Amino acid sequence: QVHLEESGGGLVQAGGSLRLSCLTSGYTVDRKCQGWFRQAPGKEREGIAFIRFGGTYYDDSVKGRFTISRDSASNTVYLQMNSLKPEDTAMYYCAATERGCFEADRRRGTDFGYWGQGTQVIVSS
Repeated sequence: QVHLEESGGGLVQAGGSLRLSCLTSGYTVDRKCQGWFRQAPGKEREGIAFIRFGGTYYDDSVKGRFTISRDSASNTVYLQMNSLKPEDTAMYYCAATERGCFEADRRRGTDFGYWGQGTQVIVSS
């Protein structure tokens, strides 16, 4: 059984940094895609950062500020978030799919079958 558990959210001032962690169990990475989505109040869920063997993908809204990485030894995916803005305030979800990143629905996550419970990030101005 696949289990994803996020941690690391919190309250931070604009310009600050946070690192989110996603501990994964029961999931074989191979060449499949893992990533982070977020959902702000009143808005649709959006995909922001993804990683697969040999590559990463970022939404334009976070490119240059966020970095996704994976530690295979601990089965953990990280999201380092720098230069945070108030518009980054959202619930952040870790997700994984049986598909590769190129063909997966990175925008809305409709074919990501595994999700964590979410961790809240609040960026104050």
